[in-house]
Amino acid sequence: MARVKEKRKVGKKPYAFPLSRTNYLIIGAGILLLIIGYVFMSLPDDPDAFLSRTLAPIILVIAYLIVIPIGIMYRERKEKTASQALK
Repeated sequence: MARVKEKRKVGKKPYAFPLSRTNYLIIGAGILLLIIGYVFMSLPDDPDAFLSRTLAPIILVIAYLIVIPIGIMYRERKEKTASQALK
């Protein structure tokens, strides 16, 4: 029987999950903002309710449109070595 040699792809790194610990912390902060926003929105409604009518929607928009997308797209910068900086 002929032995089949394993082909190794040169230059390919093993798969690494694209999100790091920092990403999860930012996403967690966004989820915390969502919880706070929904808690404020569930407060009893009176005519001058600032928390439930004004602040809660602002917090939810910030969480959905700013914080969570930043947590998904954030990538840490790699530091350049001295030899790369000279090029």
